[in-house]
Amino acid sequence: MADGKNFIHEIIDEEIKEGGRCYGQKVHTRFPPEPNGYLHIGHAKALEIDFGTAELYGGMCNLRMDDTNPTKEDEEYVDAIKEDIKWLGHDWEDRFYYASDYFDKMYEYAVELIKKGLAYVCELTPEQMKEMRGDTKTPATSPYRDRPIEESLDLFERMKNGEFEDGKMTLRAKIDLASGNFNMRDPVIYRINRLPHHRQGTKWVIYPMYDFAHPLEDAIEGITHSLCSLEFESHRPLYDWVVNNTSVEVKPRQIEFARLGITHTVLSKRKLRNLIESGYVDGWDDPRMPTLCGLRRRGYTPEAIREFHTRNGVAKINSVVDFAFLEYCLREDLNKKAKRAMAVLHPVKLIIDNYPEDKTESFTVENNPENPEDGTREVTFSRELWIDAEDFMEEPAKKYFRLYPGNEVRLKSAYIIKCTGCDKDDNGNVTAVHCTFDEESRGGNPADGRKIKATIHWVNAADCLDAEIRLYDRLFTTEQPDLADCNYLDFINPDSLTVIKDAKVEASLGLAQPSDRFQFLRVGYFCCDSKDSTEDHLVFNRAVSLKDSYRPE
Repeated sequence: MADGKNFIHEIIDEEIKEGGRCYGQKVHTRFPPEPNGYLHIGHAKALEIDFGTAELYGGMCNLRMDDTNPTKEDEEYVDAIKEDIKWLGHDWEDRFYYASDYFDKMYEYAVELIKKGLAYVCELTPEQMKEMRGDTKTPATSPYRDRPIEESLDLFERMKNGEFEDGKMTLRAKIDLASGNFNMRDPVIYRINRLPHHRQGTKWVIYPMYDFAHPLEDAIEGITHSLCSLEFESHRPLYDWVVNNTSVEVKPRQIEFARLGITHTVLSKRKLRNLIESGYVDGWDDPRMPTLCGLRRRGYTPEAIREFHTRNGVAKINSVVDFAFLEYCLREDLNKKAKRAMAVLHPVKLIIDNYPEDKTESFTVENNPENPEDGTREVTFSRELWIDAEDFMEEPAKKYFRLYPGNEVRLKSAYIIKCTGCDKDDNGNVTAVHCTFDEESRGGNPADGRKIKATIHWVNAADCLDAEIRLYDRLFTTEQPDLADCNYLDFINPDSLTVIKDAKVEASLGLAQPSDRFQFLRVGYFCCDSKDSTEDHLVFNRAVSLKDSYRPE
């Protein structure tokens, strides 16, 4: 995000220049995820904006766990969030905080508002509050709005001490019951909830609401610019009201940007959790999930994700980005850095009848033509090889240039071969393809310069390795499964995962480490699975296909 300026940077430029609100100060942002789930590709945009803006201005960015709601928070999510952020290349140094550490201070600020006559204890139930909320032409009402300050102070302290049952009372800000912005119609800022907190235990039975806690957290930490997504725009007046009516020393400014929308997926934590609990995926790190841990396991690189967000830019209007553009960014990145290897997904035996049965030779091949520094490797060659079944047709279709009786092809980096026929089983299935080789064509170039129209990949049957290949596709069949008038589960792609158990890969892949990425020649980009792959059972996940018709505008 530090490569180009956007409307957020234009605002900050005005505020840090002489005479501006932040003149002489360091730009200070924060990334405040709730520890109730795993980060996904949408969160990555927010953290790129938060950390990237601080980086651009030589400022600071805090990492804060916004753990004000005890319902679904867990340390498991805290650890996962830290891992994902570091993986993307960001560091918060010693600026790691928990919102729950400010509960005592938040309580004091709430008492301050009561003493100022700006908050009161209300005994309306949620249903009654909804009934009395009013509409665009009718103000809201509350019979407790004029409750004496001393009475509200006493009741609020007793709420804190656990004297009342859940839902019996709330603390409401006293703002404007006739406001056209319903967030300002005396919003609830504290509620009773006896659930234990993942860090505070049972110390608290009252918890601040997000709209009250968030501005205080920012102010306590000295945040200059609170960057958040567009749905909080209508909450900004309440944000400003809180910081302007409490005795906080710092007055942060909230700036909103459009969230990321992306086709063929859902980004709601609730929906993602439901996909797991309903068995559609195997967990938060399932490679079909848009979570950062899922994308990482699939083979995505942090550079591709950051490039994706950089090129999408920062805007004030919501839009939906084609998932194919994310794949495009990954393909561009992996083309430069992924080492090449040969893998045969649907193997059929190739027998070179005129090649000596007891001979084995090797060929030196480059690991990555895009990066000579990756060096070379040796691949062995013998009389029997494995090729992909799709590279042979006994009766070729029109414009089919690969193996068929009488046709010549190039074995990648090895020899020119000529197909002579095939063997079949009793059901007519091809069990082996036969050919002869041109001994003078070592390296793949015929001595007489004749044109060879096709090159196919192969692995040596004598030392190749068995591997499980997982072909991942988009999880949903429709571009927008998140539309309000449809059930996203109705659009689950039944072919989002295809498992190939009996693939053959070249021997060098036996050294593959978890998360190593490769381009399997003519097949696609693959990643050694970080969870299931072992030395005795290799597993590779397809990160993205080799080519696609998508081109960014």
